[in-house]
Amino acid sequence: MVKEINDVSWEAEEYISKEHHTGWFIGFALVCVALSVLAVLLKWWPFLVLVLLSGVVILINIFSPARKLKYSLDKKGLHEGGRFYAYGDFRAFGILQEGSHYSAILIPKKRFGLQVKVYFPEQNGEAIVDALGARLPMEEVKLDFLDKIVNFLRI
Repeated sequence: MVKEINDVSWEAEEYISKEHHTGWFIGFALVCVALSVLAVLLKWWPFLVLVLLSGVVILINIFSPARKLKYSLDKKGLHEGGRFYAYGDFRAFGILQEGSHYSAILIPKKRFGLQVKVYFPEQNGEAIVDALGARLPMEEVKLDFLDKIVNFLRI
């Protein structure tokens, strides 16, 4: 007999905001200036534009607060704000703990498909794992190289 799993709902921020100190901003500015000077000296104008636009986009991202989204798991899939992800698009899921924050990562079936990462409060963890585990196999997940770089740079 298959155990009936109830729908699970929770609210969480879409990403974890990290604090940035004065030293981080000074280092960021120095890197942007150094890359801009290099681009001007070598007359790489497209690279200069890329450096400047990337710097602006990173700063906008840092200063904009994370939105609080409503999440729910039902029989068909994951609802994230206005988006829907069907279980059939994923081959497995994993749970990742980053400091005091927990996230569920849905691993896509397609080779170049994007993972879906959703944060959840610790008190909802067991219900979320049960709901996902009833529909997808669980795998061990680790931060990939790009995630480690993003965490190191605190962006």
